[in-house]
Amino acid sequence: MRKLSFSFLKKLPAKEFRLTISTWFTLFRIVLTPFIVGAMIYGEWGIAFSCFVMASVSDMLDGFLARFLNQRTFLGACLDPLADKLLLVSVFTTLACTDTLPFGVPLWFVGVVLFRELLIVFGFLYIYAQKEGVNVTPRILGKVTTALQMFFIGWLFLCYFFGWMPAKTYYLFFSLIVVMVIISLCDYVFLGMRYCKGRDA
Repeated sequence: MRKLSFSFLKKLPAKEFRLTISTWFTLFRIVLTPFIVGAMIYGEWGIAFSCFVMASVSDMLDGFLARFLNQRTFLGACLDPLADKLLLVSVFTTLACTDTLPFGVPLWFVGVVLFRELLIVFGFLYIYAQKEGVNVTPRILGKVTTALQMFFIGWLFLCYFFGWMPAKTYYLFFSLIVVMVIISLCDYVFLGMRYCKGRDA
């Protein structure tokens, strides 16, 4: 089996690691994550929701600006999904560890989400290194799953802030998220297998 190597990084031009406007928005999202978690711990759901909305808007802006300003870089392509994964895993973990909530998320769900995100990250790095920079494009199913998780978190924050307890809606929404996460996980597994076999995705 071919030895894993990241020597291809040395071959990338310096411009692939420059900080662009879109990358700054990505970094802003990373910086916001601990503030969101802190607000959740102290029960400041209005602040948590506001910061989460800003993080979500920055997620949309960094992708748009990267395309509109033609500022796509290797650094940005790596940081953007990492920022999303850090935000999602941090928020879901905090929700699972907060016992005073009317409804949160179970620990097993956090485990599934964490496994999916780690698999995507390390799978991408492995394929990128093995195929020497092959372009692994994001999956539509993965984007939809991430968007649903973001919307679910924002909805939960609003419920906590206004004191809503729509249990039926919560369980329906949560079940949809679980199904989408599992389907997306399987989709990425099959995608990785196809890349490793040398097929086009």
